Amino acid sequence: MRSCLVVDDSSVVRKIARRILEAMDFEIIEAEDGEKALELCQRGLPDAVLLDWNMPVMDGYDFLGHLRRLPGGDAPKVVFCTTENDVAHIARALHAGANEYIMKPFDKDIVTAKFQEVGLI
Repeated sequence: MRSCLVVDDSSVVRKIARRILEAMDFEIIEAEDGEKALELCQRGLPDAVLLDWNMPVMDGYDFLGHLRRLPGGDAPKVVFCTTENDVAHIARALHAGANEYIMKPFDKDIVTAKFQEVGLI
């Protein structure tokens, strides 16, 4: 079974993402900030990461930089999922190694389309 790490400081967003992704046959791992997500990735890399930008302790952008420097850290498909919608944020995320970008609020159709685009389904 493929795995997806859902990284968001909102338990509500993590719960919604879990429901959507479990219906797509993903095993879900959750983290409420980038630091906890990085610790999980150091133990074992997921196939995908659904990543919030604005979080306490370590934000999504910093997490992504650390992830991509891990051995094998270039493998997980990373989809940023955030309220940041200006072109500068999107370009910065993609330049840092994100594979795709989703705006909040999101739904099943949006997540499905983006995961198809990056080859996860």
